[in-house]
Amino acid sequence: MDLAIDISFVLVMLGVAFAFVRLILGPSLPDRIVALDMMTVLIVSFCGLYAIRSEDTAFIDVAIVLALVGFLATVALARFVERRNSQVTDRTKRETPVAEGETDG
Repeated sequence: MDLAIDISFVLVMLGVAFAFVRLILGPSLPDRIVALDMMTVLIVSFCGLYAIRSEDTAFIDVAIVLALVGFLATVALARFVERRNSQVTDRTKRETPVAEGETDG
């Protein structure tokens, strides 16, 4: 059982490293948000693994709180991206000239 937990620790930390690279490199804001969410999920799983290994249930509480905060952060960032995209779309609609005889909308 200890070997399985050790292998899981290594794989989770490898996943966090790859997600961090994706967070830094992007290329777009939604990619960075997904990478941040993935890092949160992996850190929650790390807390769960550590709780199993140390037999300390306090880390389960930490994992639950971190999962809730990560979920709320992802929802907030997704709303931010959605509003930003809608503002850009509205701005381009206003700047696009309408030809004579055509109606907008």
